[in-house]
Amino acid sequence: MRFVSIAAIVAALAGPVAADDFAPVLSEYLETEIRGWANDPILIAAIRAQNARHTGISAAEIDDLDRAWRAEVGQADTPTITPVINNSAADFLRAQVEAAGGTISEVFVMDEHGLNVAASAPTSDMWQGDEAKFTETFPKGPNATHFGDVEFDESSQTFQGQISIPIVDSATGEVVGAMTIGVNAEALM
Repeated sequence: MRFVSIAAIVAALAGPVAADDFAPVLSEYLETEIRGWANDPILIAAIRAQNARHTGISAAEIDDLDRAWRAEVGQADTPTITPVINNSAADFLRAQVEAAGGTISEVFVMDEHGLNVAASAPTSDMWQGDEAKFTETFPKGPNATHFGDVEFDESSQTFQGQISIPIVDSATGEVVGAMTIGVNAEALM
């Protein structure tokens, strides 16, 4: 399926594309391909469980978790990262990445503090709470959406954009966390 005009392709190949330039394409992809599974009960349960475990967590404890995560990236021993990438919610996210056939490069889910709950693959840090992917979604309510700029990703050698949305418990209407989906922009062109 082709979503982008030739002009957008040329612009993408010429340099970074601002989120506003690519937002219609990302928005369409969000509505047609992601919304159907974004608030799956397995994600809600995992987020609610972590929110309960982190009741009363301090900023210092969040910083400690983030430091431990960053130190583990690329290491053999990953006691902070492993529980986030080896759980049923992470398995569910990996299944969504696989089903997307190369359009989705990564997915991760955050709790009410912006800490990773589940991820399809390790992220560079654990705490997303100070980034727009969290600050522009979780506290803004159930209809918030944040589109990150489309930029060239050195590791995958592709243009990537991120879609971030709140995760809403459909039983209560409560925003319980947030999710970021890394999208291969070239796959949408």
